[in-house]
Amino acid sequence: MTPNEVVTLRQELHSKPELSNSECGTVKIIKNYIRQYSPSSIIENIGGCGLAAVYKFPKPGKTITFRCELDALPIHEENHFSYKSTQKGISHKCGHDGHMAIIAGLAGWLNKKELDTGNVILLFQPAEETGEGAQRIINDPKFKELNTDYIFALHNIPKEAMHNIIYIESGFSAEVQSFEVILKGKESHAAEPQSGKNPALCLAQMMNTIAHLNVTDPEDEFFAILTPVHINMGQKSYGISPGKGEIHYTIRTWNQETMETLTLEIKKILKMTSELHGLEYEVNWFEYFPASSNDRECNRYVQKAAIENGFNIIRRSYPFKFGEDFGWYSGKYKTAMFGLGAGLDTPALHHADYDFPDEIIGTGIRMFQSIILNIVKESV
Repeated sequence: MTPNEVVTLRQELHSKPELSNSECGTVKIIKNYIRQYSPSSIIENIGGCGLAAVYKFPKPGKTITFRCELDALPIHEENHFSYKSTQKGISHKCGHDGHMAIIAGLAGWLNKKELDTGNVILLFQPAEETGEGAQRIINDPKFKELNTDYIFALHNIPKEAMHNIIYIESGFSAEVQSFEVILKGKESHAAEPQSGKNPALCLAQMMNTIAHLNVTDPEDEFFAILTPVHINMGQKSYGISPGKGEIHYTIRTWNQETMETLTLEIKKILKMTSELHGLEYEVNWFEYFPASSNDRECNRYVQKAAIENGFNIIRRSYPFKFGEDFGWYSGKYKTAMFGLGAGLDTPALHHADYDFPDEIIGTGIRMFQSIILNIVKESV
């Protein structure tokens, strides 16, 4: 059962969303909530405006970190409940408000539970949606000094029955890389396009060639989805043949090796096609999310926690296609991320009418409590 105060916290966070790298108000709410449960220390401005609440227990033991995300999305909310977003064009549409409530909900239990071994860190990370926050956290000396042994996280999954635990042996999320291509030609009169260099045919050829790089079978180790997300060329002026154009893509693979191979191939395509059409080009790469990997030992703790609590385990054979910057932690620490069913009728993530279901807050808390108790038990 979820404590009412944790539900109240979740709904307050939902009503006051903040974008990546601007989560100062969110951190203040979290800090005020956790402070009442007497952590050993609160570390502020970690990885930017992140926060870590540390619970130290008397005897040496394992240090366990539970991570959640602070940021919301630039999406206008279409819901009309009492705690709807008060920030125009900004709302929690990925469930980070719920993830924060689950992690914060551990504070009251840690304060009351008479644990005597190890340390627990409640980590509230900024800028997940832009892929920046986790990388900054692992490079922050304040986090390095905590010497964590494990890092766990969860993500709610709509269209999956409530309280189901989605377990993946390999890793939770895809490798994601975005890029833009800017083409530079020469404007001319629309009646004499041959006098200029119009990028239209070059853009079309680039898109057609890149489309052949897709490998859509998720069971294929070379799985790759290359999605054009934005294109811009010219203006609504019918006497002008444009001289500039741009196209933006996002790439998703299951691993770094496939991503590196695709990146090299794309660079060849861009160079060859631009030269063929006599255009200058510029390519910029950004918003990189490394694929997450689930450590075998951490996954064992996840599975054991689900079984102990009687939660149904759904075994998934391949990662989710969305990006998650949790992969930065996987490169340096023992990690595991699992899915938490958010309900068959819950709108999909990033939809304007999505809302994190309060019913599953208690499920997440119980999973993390069991993970703590089992690690402490085995390390004594």
